[in-house]
Amino acid sequence: MSPPRESAARGTTPRIGVLAVQGDFAEHVSTLRSIGVEAVEVRLPADLEGLDGLILPGGESTTMRRLIDRWGLKQPILEFARTGAPMFGTCAGMIVLSREIADGDDPILPLLDVTVRRNAFGRQLDSFETDVPVALLGDEPVHAVFIRAPVVERTGPDVDILAQLEDGRIVAVRERNILATAFHPEVTGETRFHRLLATMAAEHADPGEGSGRRRHPTRREAAGAEGAPR
Repeated sequence: MSPPRESAARGTTPRIGVLAVQGDFAEHVSTLRSIGVEAVEVRLPADLEGLDGLILPGGESTTMRRLIDRWGLKQPILEFARTGAPMFGTCAGMIVLSREIADGDDPILPLLDVTVRRNAFGRQLDSFETDVPVALLGDEPVHAVFIRAPVVERTGPDVDILAQLEDGRIVAVRERNILATAFHPEVTGETRFHRLLATMAAEHADPGEGSGRRRHPTRREAAGAEGAPR
């Protein structure tokens, strides 16, 4: 995948924030910087200013919920997402973004029309690594690390399934500007998800000619386009 193009609006590469209240945010910051993207640690609402994208890292979703509320980040992040800015959640970040949590907890930032189940593979001792095909990222599979990982049990009509395990369990999804994985690409040297996010962020920052921002088609729209007359 080609590196993110420069944003003509500012003459710089995209600025992508990483929620840095808890979890493995440092690994995401390092990954972004390794591909030449400006990374910003986000702890307060003011830190969202001027960003073109945001990552919600792995960690502990209950703790993240408490700290997001404590520092007044919930509404600013929801408003940020409504601008069309891309967001990427990994592991606990996927849970934070989900519209429904299977074990009954209220959603935190319900931006992604999926139902997730926490700790779907067991406890910390049941962590594992495997190669996962992700057609969107090319022929080479992603080496994925699952640590107390969730799985997606339901997807809404506009959610694209990006990756599944051999048993069919869904572990990566995308809905318009929202990406999420049940695994941790940031801990294995895998950069393709971050490059995809950076490309989306560059398009958001500089949508090109026209009156509106560039929008990624939904699964329903794409299916309709395939059957449309040419």
